[in-house]
Amino acid sequence: MSREIVAGVDGSPESLAAADWAAREALHRGLPLRLAHAWRWEPIDLPLVQDRATQERVADEVLREAEATVAARYPALTVRAEVLRDTPVAALLGTEERAEMLVIGSRGHGAVAGFLLGSYGQQIIAGATRPVVAVRSRDGEPAEPPAGHVLVGQLGGPEDSAAALGFAFATAAARGAALRAVRAWSLPALYTYSPASMRLADEAGGLVPYEEKALREALAPWRERYPEVPVSEHVELGSAGQVLLSASGPAQLLVVGRRAKRGAVGPRIGSVAHAALHLAPCPVAVVPQD
Repeated sequence: MSREIVAGVDGSPESLAAADWAAREALHRGLPLRLAHAWRWEPIDLPLVQDRATQERVADEVLREAEATVAARYPALTVRAEVLRDTPVAALLGTEERAEMLVIGSRGHGAVAGFLLGSYGQQIIAGATRPVVAVRSRDGEPAEPPAGHVLVGQLGGPEDSAAALGFAFATAAARGAALRAVRAWSLPALYTYSPASMRLADEAGGLVPYEEKALREALAPWRERYPEVPVSEHVELGSAGQVLLSASGPAQLLVVGRRAKRGAVGPRIGSVAHAALHLAPCPVAVVPQD
């Protein structure tokens, strides 16, 4: 089954910026673009005039406007547009079978950092089985440096970040961009110090060389698979969120992994992804890890 890039649009400047970013990414990867607008008739028990036909027409106009804008800018791109008769979260998640990735808009920086992404966006990211890219808007255009590297965070062993690294390398290769891999580390808690727990670090020559070795080992299979991608490595003491954000300024895309987590109020996206989505200045790709 052929893949496609899916962008959710709702007529807002943020979603139009997401559609533009998705269109360029589709061209980079040689994939078609699917624009999706969620709409479902839900009459409410209020004394208001409710016109289903009018609302349906508005939904179609929102979609056609986005389609026309993208088609005019990128005439070589194959684009299809569709109104999905469901709630926004369910509608976008329902496109995953054929999606290479989902692309959504984000409102950008504001006074209340914890609410920048919006509840729909967080639910989509938390529930997705495919990578989700959140794109900020600046005057209706994607807030993305014209040039720069793809930045990816690596945590744990090679298997723990395999999905994020694979997505980051594939993106860098498609764009002809360099990749910068960052691994954050912290000092072990005092009670974890023991001859057994510190043996591997001692064999590597200390904690920093141990972390550098772990990053090299995680990158090795992807360097071999994508030899054309220039790669730089960075290991830094600190929290993963802080280290990634400090390195994200010149990046054209920040890639982070997400493990499936479920809290008392439903799925969670994790602290690192949360920090990146709300504070990084560039588009952020959140890649679910099996």
